[in-house]
This record gives sequence, structure tokens and C-alpha cells, in this order.
Amino acid sequence: MTIHELFPYLRVKDAAAAVDFYIRAFGVTEKFRLVEPSGRIGHVELQFGPAVLMLCDEFPEFGCLAPRGDAETGVTLHLHVDNADAVAERAVAAGATLLSEPSDEFYGERGCRLRDPFGHTWLIGHSIEDVTPEEMQRRYTALMTS
Repeated sequence: MTIHELFPYLRVKDAAAAVDFYIRAFGVTEKFRLVEPSGRIGHVELQFGPAVLMLCDEFPEFGCLAPRGDAETGVTLHLHVDNADAVAERAVAAGATLLSEPSDEFYGERGCRLRDPFGHTWLIGHSIEDVTPEEMQRRYTALMTS
């Protein structure tokens, strides 16, 4: 078996508004969308640098539901960028909620956590140092035992 790609696929309550938010917050581009005659978006693809994010409106009649309010979904998207502080500021200006301020992390990244207006959690980060897995484990153990 050969895996060629993995596409995150988000369900949202208002896909058109989500597309607008992701364009304003992250500077992505829309590749294409499929729209029902009613206007509901069945599929849209956004280009996030080399990656594609797929999303759709919710379809309750098929059990396809979007996140509810502020509840955690069990999924987090990690967006690796050039400047986490600037992207976080841009995302908040576009309507995201900052859940944790940008800070330097033990694993060699500066990052923060935010929730988009559609209930999805994002980690935004950029590299600040190369850290080996062994050093990461040492730092993680120290953090968890202090």
C-alpha cells in the first residue's frame, strides 16, 4: 500500500463564511467548490501552501455535523508558518479566539493555540531551534516533573 497524501476535512456550519475566514486569517487560496442548488457547499478545497484543506457545510441528514460551540473536538490542526505571532494576530483580527499566547516551547517552536469561529482548534507555530527527539524527551520529562 502506498499513501500519497492525507487531507484534513472539516465540517462547518457556514462553509462560505469559513472560506472567507481562512482566506483572511491565513492568506490561503480557494481551489474550487461544489455548491448545491440550495447554496449549501458540499465540498470546497483550500490551498494552504503545499497542503490542501477540504471542508463542507454540515449535512445533518447524513450525520455530518459541525463542532458545537466552544467544546473541544478531539482534533487540532497544526499550521507551521514563518511568524507565529503575526499569523496569530491576523487570525484574531479575522475572528479567531486566542486560547494561549505565543510562547517559546520546549520542542523548539514558538507557537500559540487558537479556535476559529467555526469551532476548530489550531496550533500556529514557527521553528526557533532544531531539537533532537532525545533532547525533546529530556525537556518534556523535566516539564512534566516540575
